[in-house]
Amino acid sequence: MATASGPGLPTTVIGAYPKPGYVPVSDWFDLPDRDYAGRWADEMEAAGEDAEASFVRAAAEVIADQVAAGVDVVTDGEVRRENYIHYHCRHLSGFDFEDRSESTLRGVLTSTLPTITGRVAAGEAFLVHDWKTAQAATNHPVKVTIPGPLTITDSTVDHHYGDRAALVADLATAVNSEVRALADAGCTHIQVDEPVFARRLDDALSFGVDALATCFEGVPDNVVRTVHCCCGYPRHLDDDSYEKAPPETYLDLAEAIDAAPIDQFSLEDAHRPNDLAALLPRFRETTIILGCVAIARSRIETVVEVRDRLTEALRHIDRERLVAAPDCGLGYLGRDLAVAKLRVLCEAANSV
Repeated sequence: MATASGPGLPTTVIGAYPKPGYVPVSDWFDLPDRDYAGRWADEMEAAGEDAEASFVRAAAEVIADQVAAGVDVVTDGEVRRENYIHYHCRHLSGFDFEDRSESTLRGVLTSTLPTITGRVAAGEAFLVHDWKTAQAATNHPVKVTIPGPLTITDSTVDHHYGDRAALVADLATAVNSEVRALADAGCTHIQVDEPVFARRLDDALSFGVDALATCFEGVPDNVVRTVHCCCGYPRHLDDDSYEKAPPETYLDLAEAIDAAPIDQFSLEDAHRPNDLAALLPRFRETTIILGCVAIARSRIETVVEVRDRLTEALRHIDRERLVAAPDCGLGYLGRDLAVAKLRVLCEAANSV
């Protein structure tokens, strides 16, 4: 195993970043009623032709924050998205955002969600535009995040399929269409977000992991294929009573994930630490993106704390297969806290 010495560890972020105030789209982190599915179209119509310029400016701004903090692989902060799932669903056939139904997200939070009223299929590729706009702002690689098929099913209400496995299969095919378009355009870091793997373990093992193979089918070897699986967003900042996914979930998923055709697996470790000695050796091939700073706590970690956790991880996984990151997206934190936590993360990673 690797030792805790060397040139430092690479760093990345997971996806969301606090939106600058001039962005015309509400962020779901700021909506206590969670009825964010119905707002995007009205906000975009009100913004009119000014919306695109705002998104371009915001992407450049949040990327600059990440680069200044020392992050190696950045994202556009998902500044165009009201949330990472429904933004994607708006570009697929089969979803109705006018006919919404109340349902429970992650088995914990109640929300008003769009319905699936027909067969799901990809439309015209749209993330290539978002990626090119963001990539033009930096020479760092920009990673594009995409909601995973199983996670989409938990954030919508099915009125058409009546068969989760069949719905996931069609969603995976639709995701693959966007993934291929990104790869063809030159994007080299693509991440599929599947936090619901931690909530619906049986579905994940029965057909969810197989769907990942469909999501990344036909992707060339120069593309880093990443899957993110956190244990769930809380209701608000410093909400320690939020019911996270079961702590043993990563142990139960590890073997199947390691056998899947992916390169990196992103997991949460800061908000609720794992037994790294038990977990990390189960990944024999896959690079682990280890969540090292909490994304829903206002307390800023110290460099020593993060460095010690990374040092502990290196006792159980090769240095070449460890990347440092936040637990998940940074939208709850506000810009000042997000920047402060990223600086701690990068300083610690560089010192290991």
